[in-house]
Amino acid sequence: MRDLHVFRFAFMLRPPLIAFCFATLPTYAQTSSTPPANTTGAQPMQQVEVKAGAYDARRDDTASKIVVTSEEIKRYGDTSVLDVFKRLPGITVSGAAGRGGGEVRMRGLGSGYTQILINGERAPNGFSIDQLSPDVIERIEVLRAASAEFSTQSIAGTINIVLKKTVRNAQREFKLGFGKSRDASNPNASLQLSDRVDGMSYSIGANATVFDFDRGSPVEESLVAPDGRVAMLRRTDARDRGTPYSLSLAPRLNWTLEQGDTITWQSLVNANRNSYDGYAVTGTLLGQAPQYDVRDTSSRGSNALLRSDLNWVHDMAGGAKLDVKLGVNGMRNRGTWREHDDSLGARGRDAVVLSRTSERGLSSTGKYSTPWRKDHALSMGWDGGTLLRKDARIEDEAFPRSGRTVHSDERYEARVQRLALFAQDEWNVTSRWSMYAGLRWEGLETRSEGNTFEATTNRSTVWSPLAQTLYKLPDSRDQLRLALTRTYKAPSANSLVPRRFTTPNNSQTDPDFRGNPDLKPELATGIDASYEHYWAEKALLSASVSVRRIGDYTRQGLVFENGRWIQTPVNDGRADTRSLELEAKFPLSAVAHDVPDLDLRASVSRNWSRVEAVPGPDNRLDQQTPFSGTLGLDYRAPGGKLSAGASFAFRSGGPVRINVEQWACQSARRDLDLYALWKVDPRYQVRFALSNLLGQDFLSDARYVDASGVLRRSSAFPGSAMARLTLEARY
Repeated sequence: MRDLHVFRFAFMLRPPLIAFCFATLPTYAQTSSTPPANTTGAQPMQQVEVKAGAYDARRDDTASKIVVTSEEIKRYGDTSVLDVFKRLPGITVSGAAGRGGGEVRMRGLGSGYTQILINGERAPNGFSIDQLSPDVIERIEVLRAASAEFSTQSIAGTINIVLKKTVRNAQREFKLGFGKSRDASNPNASLQLSDRVDGMSYSIGANATVFDFDRGSPVEESLVAPDGRVAMLRRTDARDRGTPYSLSLAPRLNWTLEQGDTITWQSLVNANRNSYDGYAVTGTLLGQAPQYDVRDTSSRGSNALLRSDLNWVHDMAGGAKLDVKLGVNGMRNRGTWREHDDSLGARGRDAVVLSRTSERGLSSTGKYSTPWRKDHALSMGWDGGTLLRKDARIEDEAFPRSGRTVHSDERYEARVQRLALFAQDEWNVTSRWSMYAGLRWEGLETRSEGNTFEATTNRSTVWSPLAQTLYKLPDSRDQLRLALTRTYKAPSANSLVPRRFTTPNNSQTDPDFRGNPDLKPELATGIDASYEHYWAEKALLSASVSVRRIGDYTRQGLVFENGRWIQTPVNDGRADTRSLELEAKFPLSAVAHDVPDLDLRASVSRNWSRVEAVPGPDNRLDQQTPFSGTLGLDYRAPGGKLSAGASFAFRSGGPVRINVEQWACQSARRDLDLYALWKVDPRYQVRFALSNLLGQDFLSDARYVDASGVLRRSSAFPGSAMARLTLEARY
C-alpha cells in the first residue's frame, strides 16, 4: 500500500499525454430523458414555481456541502479570511485572536488534517491562508466528507476557497478602511474591476494592507519537585514590534469561443514584506538562571508568490464535457534574522541567519464528464504535478567570551512529484434517493538531498474508495445522509527533511526540531451520517455525527541526544476520533408573524479522540478542540438602508497529552464581533465593525513531567478589541 517499488514518476507526470488519452474517449453517450420545457407563457404563479424549484447546493447535492456566499464573507469587513472562518459552523481557528498565523480546523483537528483548496487545488506551499483577502473570494465550500474529484488528503474534511470569476455586468468597487486596537493599527484598501467586451470578460481584484503592532507576551517558567517544592522560577518580559504589509492581485480573463468552448486565465499574485523587532528580559526569582537572560532580535524579510492557471472547457457530443487546466506556481522567500543573547550584562552570543527559499512547480488537472445511462453522471480525470523546493540557510554565530565562532552553510533541495487518477458516478436511484460512488488513486514521491545529510526518497500510494448517499424522506422536508470514506494525510516536506532547527535556551519545553525521512502517511477510514430538517424558506435544523479510525498516527516524539533535546515526528500506532455537530439557522419570520427582518444561526460541535500509543488522560489528537460553538444574528431595517449583526464564537481549551512525558494546554477562546452597514445611496455605503470585543487574553502552556518533577512553560498573549471603519464605493 505504501511502498511503490515499480512507481516511476518520470513516466506518470506527463499531463499532455494523459490529457490526450482522455480527450480521445468516445464522445457518444446514452442521455437521460428530460421533461418538456414550460410553454404555458407568463402567468402570475410562474415566478413562485421557479423560486420553489431553485437549486440549493446544501440541500440537493448528494455530497454534504456548506456554501458560504460572498455576502456572508464580506459582512464584517474583515481583512483576513481567518476571521471569516471562526464564525462558520464546525470550524475553529487556532491561536490568539487578532495575531494571525492561526490554523483552520475542522472537527477541531489541525496539523494538516483539514485540507485547504483554492479553486479546487491544494494551496501552494509557503502560502499562509491569512494572506488571502476576503474581497477576492466568491464563495467558500465546506465539505465534511471526501470526494474523488478533490484530493483525499482530507481526514477532517475539505475547505475549498473559490476566487471570484463570475462577471455579470460592469462593476467598479473601491474600499478604504482603517482598523485600530490598543496595540495595533490596520489600514487597508481594495479595488475590484470587472466588465464584458463581446465574447470576453475580465475581472481584477487588488488589495493592500498594513498591520502595525507593538505588544507584549510575558512568559513564566517553573520547576516543581515531586515533593511539591518550587525548585526554579523564571519570568520573562517579552515585547514584539512589527510592520508587515502585503499587496495581492487576482486578475482573470475569460473567452467564449464561437463553437461554445471557454478559455479562462486566472492568477493570484501575493507579495509581503515584514519588519520585526523583539526584546525579552528573563528574571530568575528562584533556582538556576538560563544560559541567556536577555534576548534582542530583529528580522527583515520578503515573500512573493505567484499562481497562474489556464483552463479550457470543451463541450462534446451527447452532453459530454472535457475540462483541462494547466498551472504554474512559484514562491520566493528572503529573510535576515539577527539575534543578540546576553548573560549577566555581558554579550554571550551574536547570531546572524540568512535564509533563502524558492519553489517552482507545474500542475495539470482534467476531468471528462458525460451522462451515462439513465439518471447517471459519470466523470473521470487526473491531477498531477511536480514541485522543486530549494532552501539555503547560512548562520554565523560568535561567542565573545570564549572567542569561538561557528559558521554553518546548510542547503537542500526537495522535489515532490504526484499523480492522482479518479473516477466517480452520481445517479438518482429514485426521485428521492441519490447515490455517489468514487475511487481515487494517489501517488506521491518526495526526494530530499542536502549538504548536511544523505539523499532520502519517500514514496507512498493510497487507494481511496468513497461512497455517499442522500435520501429525502417522503411526505416531509427531512433528509438523511451517509458517507463512507478512505482518506489520508501525507507527511509534509519539512517533516521529512532530517535537518535540525535549534533553539538558544534548549530545554524539554523549548526543544530543537528535526524531520524524520522514514515517516509514512496516516490512513483513515471514516463514516459520516447526518439528519437535516427544512421547515421553511432558509430554515434548517441539522445533526451530524462522524467517526474516523487513523492508522500510522504521527505524534511528536522527544529525545535527548548529545546534550540537546530534540523533537521529531514519528509514526506510532492508531488513533480514533468522533464528532457530533448540531446546527440551526432560520429567519425569525419562520417561527412568528409580524416580526423584524432578523436571521438567526447557531451551531455546537463536540469532539472526542484517543491516541492508542499515549496513555491517558487527555491523550487527544493533535490538541483537538473538545467543544466549540457559534451564535449569530443579522438584522435588516425596513427600507434596506441599515443592516447590523453580531457573532459570538467559542472554542474550549484544556490539556492534551502529547507523549508519556509531554503535555500542552491552551485556554478557551471567546470572540464577540459586531457590525453595522449604512447604505448612504446606491453608490456609497459605510461599514463599521468591532472584533474581539471581549479582549480576552490567550494562554498557552507546555509541561514536561518525569521523576525530577514538573517543568512548565506558560505564555500569555494579551487580547484587545479592534474597531474598523470602511468606506465602500460602487460606480
